[in-house]
Amino acid sequence: MSFSDTFDPSAPAAVTGQGSAISNREDLTDVLSILAPEETPILSTAQKSGASSTFVEWSVDKLADPSTAGVSEGADVTAFTDKFASRARLGNYVQKFRRDYMVSDLQEAVDSVGPAKVAQAEAKAIRELKRDIEATISSNNAKTAENGAGTPYALQGLGKWLATGATGDIAVDSDIPSDFQTPAGNNHTDGNFTESTFNDQISSIFRQTGNVDSLVLVADTNLRRDISDFARFDVGTGTSNEFSVRDFNNNADAGTIRLSVDLYQSDHGIVSIVNANPSAFSAASIARTTTGDAGYLLNPEYAGIHELIPMGSTRLPNLGGGERGFVDCALTLAVYHPQAHGKITDLD
Repeated sequence: MSFSDTFDPSAPAAVTGQGSAISNREDLTDVLSILAPEETPILSTAQKSGASSTFVEWSVDKLADPSTAGVSEGADVTAFTDKFASRARLGNYVQKFRRDYMVSDLQEAVDSVGPAKVAQAEAKAIRELKRDIEATISSNNAKTAENGAGTPYALQGLGKWLATGATGDIAVDSDIPSDFQTPAGNNHTDGNFTESTFNDQISSIFRQTGNVDSLVLVADTNLRRDISDFARFDVGTGTSNEFSVRDFNNNADAGTIRLSVDLYQSDHGIVSIVNANPSAFSAASIARTTTGDAGYLLNPEYAGIHELIPMGSTRLPNLGGGERGFVDCALTLAVYHPQAHGKITDLD
């Protein structure tokens, strides 16, 4: 009996059979595709610094209102102002993030399709951990202290930091003094988003900071498309003859139509526009009417990430089942001044 005619009832179904073809080696490429958005624009944009406690605090202050009153000749100074009386303290809890990984001893040894070694498992866990962080800092989560009964520390996300309690928005964080809460004009949470309302937001932020040249709009899919459509206008009066026209500056010989907007020149400065991570925004439970409608107008100068435990990987002892370990970190989001940012959660 030839080997090719041998039938092994214990063999996997995919390789059982008879005939000479059964011994042919499969042409299975060593490529493993992971299809998932993994960019982390908010995490990447924020300033990075250390932390020394599970609760990170910072001070905010403001200038006194301008005065047009003059001073009489020869008048002495008889009253003094405490220049620090307007200061307030804000803070956020450090949250711990962790992703584990494992590759069995058999999987480590076999010639698998695509990389399935412990190094690849570790790399995948790191990518997942970064998306976890992006989703959390993008969220509406309120800060929470660990209670010793199963509730861990939770950092407060951007959605809560920038909340105003206006129509379509969530309740404002009562720990933020009213003098430092995000003005309603910084946000767009109640539909009918247009270029005019976008400029209103930028103007509101400009009134708080005096400078919006470093603003970054982290935009989900629908919002990004709406921004690009600012370059389009309709010709006609609602009849069948109406059509759309786009304004764009392209070399006619290039053969390319560019319809995206990466920089928006406002009356107060240039706003950079980057894609949000849609999976992170979806997992973040941002208050929005439709998936894809969300975005944050961020001033990187006034936001930061404070790390108590920098991201790292720990390999654990192999107890017989295979290589294992985890990646983790502990950090928080610091919104140094809530009035320097804005958000968009409803387009229609």
